[in-house]
Amino acid sequence: MTLSSLAPILQEHEFFAGLSPEYVQLLTECASNIRFDAGDMLFRQGEPADRFYLLRQGKVAIEISAPGRPTLTIKTLGDNDVLGWSWLFPPYQWQFDARALELTRAVALDGRCLRGKCDNDPVLGYELMKRFSQIMLDSLNATRLQLLDLYGLPDRRSAW
Repeated sequence: MTLSSLAPILQEHEFFAGLSPEYVQLLTECASNIRFDAGDMLFRQGEPADRFYLLRQGKVAIEISAPGRPTLTIKTLGDNDVLGWSWLFPPYQWQFDARALELTRAVALDGRCLRGKCDNDPVLGYELMKRFSQIMLDSLNATRLQLLDLYGLPDRRSAW
């Protein structure tokens, strides 16, 4: 699929809803198609975070690994979900592991390319920051709920 044919995919994706067609075209310059087979690691904690993914088809588990403990799945993502925000913040390292649970097709957006475009256009940078803030909040909530379930702690959502 050529770069120009990725523009409609980005334009129709919920994550980019309301973003001007000019910005979507600009982001398309950082986009490429990618595919993962079941069991493939999309990334591992501590590796350089150089992209994020718009999942088009498939399922991906977000996991935490710790020595001597079983892997804990924090969240499972599927069609049309957005995966990855570590590319946006120094030191640009993944904070979790991500593993394809089945054949997964995605659009990958290059983080270095995006950071350059955001540096050159703060309005675009602010728009992306708002959208990724929501993803980070969702990840934080999913992690908290998994920890509550794992350790049987009382839910203190109302205290937040």
